[in-house]
Amino acid sequence: MKFRFDKKYLYWGLVGAFSIIAGILFYYILFYSESLSNAVSSFLKISMPIIDGLILAYLMTPVMNTIERRLVRPLYEKSKVPATKKSEKRIRAFSILITLVVIFVVAYEFFSMIIPELIRSIQSIIFQFPMYVSNLTAWATGLLENNPELEGIVNDLFNKSSTMLTDFLNTTVLPKVNALLISLSTGVIGFFKAMWNFVIGFIISIYILGSKEVFAGQAKKIVYAFFDAPSANQIVSNVRFIHSTFSGFISGKIVDSIIIGIICFACTSIIGTPYAILVSVIIGVTNIIPFFGPWLGAIPSALLILMVNPLQCLYFVILILFIQQFDGNILGPKILGDSTGLSGFWVIFSITIFGGLFGVLGMVVGVPIFAVLYAGFRALVNRQLAKKKLPTDTQPYLMVGSITEENTFVEYMPVKKKKKVSNDKAKTLQQTLKEKMAGKKEE
Repeated sequence: MKFRFDKKYLYWGLVGAFSIIAGILFYYILFYSESLSNAVSSFLKISMPIIDGLILAYLMTPVMNTIERRLVRPLYEKSKVPATKKSEKRIRAFSILITLVVIFVVAYEFFSMIIPELIRSIQSIIFQFPMYVSNLTAWATGLLENNPELEGIVNDLFNKSSTMLTDFLNTTVLPKVNALLISLSTGVIGFFKAMWNFVIGFIISIYILGSKEVFAGQAKKIVYAFFDAPSANQIVSNVRFIHSTFSGFISGKIVDSIIIGIICFACTSIIGTPYAILVSVIIGVTNIIPFFGPWLGAIPSALLILMVNPLQCLYFVILILFIQQFDGNILGPKILGDSTGLSGFWVIFSITIFGGLFGVLGMVVGVPIFAVLYAGFRALVNRQLAKKKLPTDTQPYLMVGSITEENTFVEYMPVKKKKKVSNDKAKTLQQTLKEKMAGKKEE
């Protein structure tokens, strides 16, 4: 008897195989989750140089593409060198070399200008810290002397906080000094490991930049090999969207933060803010974090200025308010545009969730990641609505109460509640009604 192949056998066979695999994975996740997490963390530690290389290559790609397109390739075209594989490799090699030179020169000039000032600022803070504390104490004492009620409140708070601080030091900090020293030594070792991973990742990034088209072509080949043409086209389109979202947001945010740092330095220098360079660097670096970034940098900067000059601290806070408004309403939208397509609520939501999960890195990349997820979910919803022949725009659904089988929108009409009448008014109405009825009977 000859066996006839049927597609339904293949379908149910695949369903059964995937069910078994899913069951095995669920079992291991349920009972061996700690082992799996350790295995994942070990894998990430081993692959960190490769991850660093991918990140560095991704960040350097826009610079290299610009240099290759506007400088190196036009020079080769003017020299009338024939287009061969060797000439293309030379163009790419020169583009990478010039990119590295530009990055190193810019980084060197930036750090040579900023680092000495930062060191001097930190040294000044350390040496003059007792004087700053005494000045702040004298200012606070003078303020409290003129306000007896405020002085009583502050004294009560100080007494309570001092007791709590003493208990905290005796019960928590002192017993854990040894653990703190161990963690510091571990941190130093981790720093050197991170630097080693960075060096290896930098070398890997050069290889990735040299063959990025080949890697992209290989990835597309794999996608088209395992998926049908429409699905593969959709995957490739989605990857392009992810790339444009991430590159547009990250590069734009870096440029925006540099401009904000320069503006902050110029303004603080004009108004005479102490430690202008240090404060501007803090504001510029933290500005990379969307929405919360300016305030995360402004709070420690304001406290530092407060110890030197309370009046300058007030000026600085007002300045940061103006800079934040300028960045949020003018500069940021001009540079970033609508690169994420998210409203303010979803920006705060993404920063909160990803920041809680992954820390500072999550706060930086949380917005573009959520923008990609949001766009994917929106496309899925719109596709399902289109299948049902319903509108994909949100406006028709604002006041909808129900939708008929013919896809007719019925507006929601709230039921008006009957007004309650007080007992006195009810008795008055009843009396008036009785009088009217009695008058009609007499007639």
